[in-house]
Amino acid sequence: MNELELLITLHKNSDRLGPGSEADTLKALEFIPLPQDRKLKVADLGCGTGAQTITLARNLSGQITAVDLFPAFLDELTKKSKHLGLTNQINTLCTSMDELPFGNGEFDLIWSEGAIYNIGFESGIKHWKNFLKTGGYLALSEITWISPVRPKEIEDYWHQVYPEIATASDKIRILERNGFSPVAYFYLSPESWTNHYYKPLEKRFAAFLDQLAHSELAKKVVEDTKMEMEWYQKYKDHYSYGFYIAKKI
Repeated sequence: MNELELLITLHKNSDRLGPGSEADTLKALEFIPLPQDRKLKVADLGCGTGAQTITLARNLSGQITAVDLFPAFLDELTKKSKHLGLTNQINTLCTSMDELPFGNGEFDLIWSEGAIYNIGFESGIKHWKNFLKTGGYLALSEITWISPVRPKEIEDYWHQVYPEIATASDKIRILERNGFSPVAYFYLSPESWTNHYYKPLEKRFAAFLDQLAHSELAKKVVEDTKMEMEWYQKYKDHYSYGFYIAKKI
């Protein structure tokens, strides 16, 4: 296995592949006045194993197309939706977020939690806008500076890992210049990182290492993840995921 395959193995049984919670998904949903007189069409892009997809299906009337690049994650979502009796509401699609086969104005709502960084914030917004109805909504979470001044160490790290990291005001300006009207913004609490993502992930380290016979690459994956956790604990006052909700105008 290469490193990407090991990461998929580590994460595929996770409820979440990144920071977030059911409460965050529901909070974002509360800001969106979706029509109640018809079935909605929703796309969840970069859905992973689909924790937020399940939440959306339970709280919306309509059809959700859950998109991810990795079949292993979609298989887990399919198992969950079958167990919960939600298969009539959730379809899965294995493809890249920048190669979507949808029609213009197809969706009432496009959702994406912690995944747009794969193609870049502005690039993703420009591409996905085509698939939204005029008056439709975009809801996504994106890594965001939450302090005006940061230690150089963490700035250098994030600018190397993801140069598009920026403040909420910068992200909102990008939304506005690409034909969106901002509706709401909030950032994820530390609990959404630790209780709902890092702690459950940490509990799987031992079984993951055993499964891979403690290979050097498996140990590297675990050590890199531990380092990410340590950096978050050290610098959590300076960055988080921001949740952005905007309307296509």
